[in-house]
Amino acid sequence: MHTTLSLVLLLLAAAVLATTLFRALKLPALLGYVLVGILLGPSGMNLAGDANAAQHLAEFGVVFLMFSIGLEFSLAKLKLMRGLVFGLGGLQVVVTLGLTLLLSLAAGLPLATGIALGGALTMSSTAIVSKLLAERNELESEHGRQIIGVLLFQDLAVVPLLILIPALDGQSNLAEALGWAAIKAFLALGVILFLGQKLLRPWFQLVAARKSSELFMLNVLLITLGLAYITDTAGLSLALGAFVAGMLISETEFRYQVESDIRPFRDILMGLFFVTIGMAVDLAFLPGNILLVLLILALLLVGKLLAIVLLARLYTGQWSTALRTGLGLAQAGEFGLVLLALANGHGLIPADLQQALLSAMILSMLIAPFLIQHGDSLAKRLLWGAWMEQAMDVHAIAVKSFGVSQHVILCGYGRSGQNLARILEAENVPFIALDHDPRRVKAATEAGDNVVFGDCTRREILLAAGLHRARAVVISFAHTPTALQVIATAQQLRPDTPVIVRTLDQTDMDLLREAGAMEVVPEVLEGALMLGSQTLLMAGVPLGTVLKRIRSTREAHYSTMRGYFQGLSDADETTGSQEKLASYRLDPGLKVLGQTLGDLDLHATGVFIAAVRRRGIKGSNPSARTRLEAGDILILRGTPEALSAAEIKLGLA
Repeated sequence: MHTTLSLVLLLLAAAVLATTLFRALKLPALLGYVLVGILLGPSGMNLAGDANAAQHLAEFGVVFLMFSIGLEFSLAKLKLMRGLVFGLGGLQVVVTLGLTLLLSLAAGLPLATGIALGGALTMSSTAIVSKLLAERNELESEHGRQIIGVLLFQDLAVVPLLILIPALDGQSNLAEALGWAAIKAFLALGVILFLGQKLLRPWFQLVAARKSSELFMLNVLLITLGLAYITDTAGLSLALGAFVAGMLISETEFRYQVESDIRPFRDILMGLFFVTIGMAVDLAFLPGNILLVLLILALLLVGKLLAIVLLARLYTGQWSTALRTGLGLAQAGEFGLVLLALANGHGLIPADLQQALLSAMILSMLIAPFLIQHGDSLAKRLLWGAWMEQAMDVHAIAVKSFGVSQHVILCGYGRSGQNLARILEAENVPFIALDHDPRRVKAATEAGDNVVFGDCTRREILLAAGLHRARAVVISFAHTPTALQVIATAQQLRPDTPVIVRTLDQTDMDLLREAGAMEVVPEVLEGALMLGSQTLLMAGVPLGTVLKRIRSTREAHYSTMRGYFQGLSDADETTGSQEKLASYRLDPGLKVLGQTLGDLDLHATGVFIAAVRRRGIKGSNPSARTRLEAGDILILRGTPEALSAAEIKLGLA
C-alpha cells in the first residue's frame, strides 16, 4: 500500500541517485528526473502507485518556477537586449507557432489544438541551454547572446499562453473565448498590479522589520501562493499569478533575499514536476508508434533549426553564428512540457498524439546537449562560410601581430584584461589581446586598443597572434575548462612559453599548474591580502610589519617572485641592473643533458633557478641533484648580463 510519505521517499531516493549520475556525466539534472519518472511510473516498475499526490506537489513546482522567472524579470535587461528579445525572439515564437498551426490544420486537427501545440513546441529549454552556454563560456559570444535573447522572449510568451490555453477548453467560438480570456486577464492582473504596487513594498518592510527569517519566508509563500490562487480562481492559471508575484517583488529591495530563500523550493518541486512528466510517458505506446514519434522529433528539430537559422541570419552576417543559434534552440523545453500538460488537462490534445509529442519532446531535450557541444564542428562541416570566416579571423590577427615580437598575448579583454593592458601600456610592453565578444572588440578597437576577434583555444589563432615570438601568454578570464584548453594548445605549440592564469579562488591552482601554467593568480587571495593589510593597519600594526607580512604571503604562493621582495629602503628597481625572468628549452644534443644542476653551478653566473618544468609538471626551487633531460624547460631569473652568461654555460648561445 502506497502512502504519500512512502511515495515522496521513493521519489527523493531515485532523484538523488539519478541527479548524481547525470551530474557525473555532465548532463542536465532535469533529464535525470524525467528518466526517474519513466522507471518508477506505470510504464516502468510501477513502484509509485497512484501518482496523483505527486502530481499535486509538482504543480507547485511550476508555480515556483514561474515565480522565479518573474523575479528575474528586468526592464533594464529587456531594454538593453530589446532588438534581440523582441526582434529575433518575437519572430521565432510567431514563425514557429504559425508553422505548427499550419501543419496541425493540414493534418485535420482543430484550430484550438493547433494553437496549443504551437505554443508548446515553440519553447526551448532555458535550463539546459543556459547551463551549457555558461559551462562553455559562450554566454557573451554572438550566438550566445542571440540564444539568450530568444529564451527571454519565450519566457515572456509563456504568460499569454498560460491565459490562452485554458480559454480554449471546450470553446466552439474561438474569438469569443479569446475575448473573455482577455477581459478576465485584464481585470485580474489590473487589480493585482494596481494594488500590489501600492501595498507590497510597505507590507514587506513591515514584515522585514520584525527581523525573523521564518516570518519573512512565510510571507513570501503567502504572497506567491495567494496571487496564484487569485488568478486560478479567475479562470487563468496558478503559474500566471506566481509570475506576477515575482515581477512585483522584483521591483522592491527585497528581491535578492527572496530569490535566495525560494530557490530550494523551486528546484526540488520542479524536479518533482519532471518526475511526473516521466511518469506520464507510456512505454507500451512507443513500439507501435515509434515512426510517429521519430517523425515528430524530426519535424521539431529540423523545422525549428531551419526557421531559427534563417531568422538569425537577419541579425548577423555570419551563417556559422546563425547555425549555432539554431542548434542551441532546436530542442523542446520545460515550459513546452508545462504547456503540453496544461493543454492535455483541458482536453485539447488527443491522448495518442499527446503521448507521441511528449516522447518526441523529451528525446529532443536528451539530444540538445550533444547539438550544443558539437555546434562548432557541425558549423565547420556544413558551412563553407564558416571556414571562410575563420580564415578571415586568422588573417586579421596575423596582420595585427605582423612585425611584433617579445610581446604578451592577452587572452580575454574583460575588466581584468583591460586593467592588465593599461599596466602593460604604461611600461611600454607590447601586447595583442584576443576576445570572442564582437561588441567588446568593436568598442575597444574604436578606442584604439590593440584587440582582435578570435578564439584563443584554437591553434591557428595563437599562431597568428605570434605565439612563437611572444614573451608570455596571459589568461585573464576565470574559466578553468577554457584555460586548460589554452594551456594545452600553448604547450603543444611552444612548451617554453610562460602562461599566467587568473582564477577566482585557489580551488584549481594545482590542476592549472600541472597542466603547464607558470603562475596562477587567484582573485580571492589578492583580495584577502589587501583586506588583511588594511585591517592590520587599522589595528595599529606598523606599516613595515604589514608590508613584510604581505610580501611573505605572496612569496609562499608565487614561486617566481621568491627573492624579489626586498626591504623598503632598497633602491628603485628601475635604476641599475634590473632582474628579469627567462625560460629556456633544452633540446636533444646539448652537452649539459645528463648533468645535475649542482654540476652546472648556474648560481656562479649570478642567476637564480626559479623552476624546472618537465613534461608539463613544474618543480619550484629544484634541488642541486636534479638531473637535466631533453625537453626540460629551465626558468631562470637574473640580470640580462647574468642570463647571457647562463646561456653560454648551457650551450644555448
